[in-house]
Amino acid sequence: MPMPMPMPMRALSTAAAGGTIFCNHRHLLSLHHPYQSSLSRPHARSRPSIFHSQSPLPRSLKPLLLLTRAAESTPSPSATSPSSLSDKTIVTDEEFSLAKVSFGVIGLGLGITLLSYGFGAYFNILPGTEWSAIMLTYGFPLTIIGMALKYAELKPVPCLTYSEAQKLRETYATPILKQVRNDVIRYRYGDEQHLEEALKRIFQYGLGSGIPRRSAPSLQMIREEVTEDGRYCLVLVFEAKALQLSDFEQRQAKFASFFGPGITAEVVKDENDLYEVRLISNSTS
Repeated sequence: MPMPMPMPMRALSTAAAGGTIFCNHRHLLSLHHPYQSSLSRPHARSRPSIFHSQSPLPRSLKPLLLLTRAAESTPSPSATSPSSLSDKTIVTDEEFSLAKVSFGVIGLGLGITLLSYGFGAYFNILPGTEWSAIMLTYGFPLTIIGMALKYAELKPVPCLTYSEAQKLRETYATPILKQVRNDVIRYRYGDEQHLEEALKRIFQYGLGSGIPRRSAPSLQMIREEVTEDGRYCLVLVFEAKALQLSDFEQRQAKFASFFGPGITAEVVKDENDLYEVRLISNSTS
């Protein structure tokens, strides 16, 4: 007895065994459908299906399945460690300090201003003739002092600080590491280079086991970062065209001893032919 169909059907093709496959305008009934079992050939191979159900997936629902699986395979925001992102967030140094101001510029500015106005007032070009002598008296020494300070001035080096390192600095950085950082990011006067005394003792300028003074490394910048095991690290970046990596590696223990205690020193060479001395605090977060 033929089975009643729920809706109008139309014949598509005739199977080799004499059966007929039917479909309506939306769903294709495969050969392994329960209603079509009598029409299936003994050795007919069913089409693969992504569902465990016997009925095939309607074509209109396949895009929804793909979107669902893509959403499940996408990692949630919590899977991404926020600390790994904040490690590379650069913090700008907005703290004001007089040590970060050039006294040479201030002295020259005040001295030249007083001299200019004093001469103008003395020759009746500007008002205030009665004050011209005082302005000239103080203008000359201020200008000379400003020129001297500007000549002996050693500019601060750039400091690159990551947010995670800034959080660990106050708690885990040793007092010597803090002092080194503060010394090199301010103006200095009378020194030929930053960390001059430290480099002199470590590299032993002019001695038998040392290096010539003209080959001394020059500090280019410093960097504050956090190591993979969560320790605070102050990186000193030097330029030394006349030295080799072995010259720094031989003095690695001296770096740790001079800037210690409580730190470990590591020496590496980057792709720009700059040498990095990494002073790592032994305290862990």
